[in-house]
Amino acid sequence: MNKQGLADLVQEKLGGTKVQAEEVVDLVFNSIISTMKKGGEVSVAGFGIFSVKGRAARMARNPKTGEQVSVAAKKVPKFRPAKGLKDTIA
Repeated sequence: MNKQGLADLVQEKLGGTKVQAEEVVDLVFNSIISTMKKGGEVSVAGFGIFSVKGRAARMARNPKTGEQVSVAAKKVPKFRPAKGLKDTIA
């Protein structure tokens, strides 16, 4: 399943045009992304929580040369599945 597949499902369920369905899917994803950019989290009941986690700066090793490399601190997206989703898949 990809983004286009989701848009097709939305169009089948709600009717309308494919363009409108794609706009709805884009709106959902863009809303999640913009909330996460602000440092917030998005909770979808029964599905999970999208959030942002900070990673501290650290020293790593280049596997090819063995040389020590400094890795800068950064923020990464995180998803925690809800219990309902875990139970459905298991």
